[in-house]
Amino acid sequence: MRIVIAATLAVVAALVAANMLGVAAAEAPTTAATATASSVSVEGVAKVPVAQDADLAAATSVYRQAMAEALTDGQSKAEFLAGKAAVTLGTVQRIVEAGGYINCTNSEESSYTEYEGEEPDFGSPPSSIAVSPAVAAPESAPAAGAVHRAPLKHPKKHVSAHKASAAKCELTASVALAYAIS
Repeated sequence: MRIVIAATLAVVAALVAANMLGVAAAEAPTTAATATASSVSVEGVAKVPVAQDADLAAATSVYRQAMAEALTDGQSKAEFLAGKAAVTLGTVQRIVEAGGYINCTNSEESSYTEYEGEEPDFGSPPSSIAVSPAVAAPESAPAAGAVHRAPLKHPKKHVSAHKASAAKCELTASVALAYAIS
């Protein structure tokens, strides 16, 4: 019986020692962690005109055009930041659709007008996009990842055709990008 107890205690002591070494090894800096590639993260934003009564195909086409322009904007921002930091901009490491929205104004009254068309699929961007607050709300856009339509106002009962045609709508798209830098 004493041998069984002694063997059990020896096994327990060995497991505790192995566990302590495992924790110490996990907490120690590794060359893989310190050799992780540096990166720069940006959010590209673009605004493109869209018809106030656009159908789904037209709205989707405009949204894709805006996302392409947002990619160009993001690349321009990343190049600027890399230049200011005196580093070389590498390849894109991550691209995230960060959403969009449509905002319409009445050009005669400079007031909000409701968008009457169909909306494209703005996606459901993750809420964990790591961008700085200055990048998260460009040009009074909603926070990064927010899918937003401006607050709805009740239209007047008798809207003339002239006023309806004077509405100007813009689709805003955002794309979060991460580039490797060296």
